[in-house]
Amino acid sequence: MKLLRPFGVYRPQGDTWLLADALQQAGIAPGGDVLEICCGTGALSIVAARTQPRSLTAVDVCRRAVLATRLNTAIRGLYVRVEHGDAFHRRWGRQFDLVLANPPYAPGVPSLPARGQSRAWNVGADGRAVLDRLCAGAFDLLAPGGSLLTVQSELCGVDTTLNRLRESGLKASVVARAEEPFGPVMRGRADRLRDLGLIAAGQQYEELVVIRADRLLDNDLANH
Repeated sequence: MKLLRPFGVYRPQGDTWLLADALQQAGIAPGGDVLEICCGTGALSIVAARTQPRSLTAVDVCRRAVLATRLNTAIRGLYVRVEHGDAFHRRWGRQFDLVLANPPYAPGVPSLPARGQSRAWNVGADGRAVLDRLCAGAFDLLAPGGSLLTVQSELCGVDTTLNRLRESGLKASVVARAEEPFGPVMRGRADRLRDLGLIAAGQQYEELVVIRADRLLDNDLANH
């Protein structure tokens, strides 16, 4: 997929395409309302358009990502409402049948930058600054019967994500896995990750997982 990408916008990598493949295998019913969080270039919105949704909305805290998503969807003739801002602070006024998220999750650096390109990967020592907010907010974002698909590294706590989603009232499971070689960011902090006990000496790869979380319909919840 050829995508316009202004400087500073996250380049789609293996995690994007693993999540895109999981979306295509998920059997999402057409005619739903879709939200892409941390949209970057809008790659997932483009793939989601194949599910024939009723509406597509994308959001990112990076203005250049908003521009990139608008351009990449518009040149394909897709109508996507693309908004700048924090998905978890915004009052959407509605719920969504499908939420897609490829949030930043690289562990190893304690700083949380307020701006700049590094917001796309620096999210605290455990890599969970955005993931935890997604887990906390997913239930309210989803309509009954709706689904969340998100991707993360094994290095930032897959069981933690599953447990927090379940505690919020969602049914959650891992639906896809793949080993991915370290990119520039992870290679640059490999020594720190080793010192933290997150990787073995010489390790140059991580396992990525796609997690699906479903909000059950009210009648299903009663029988669950």
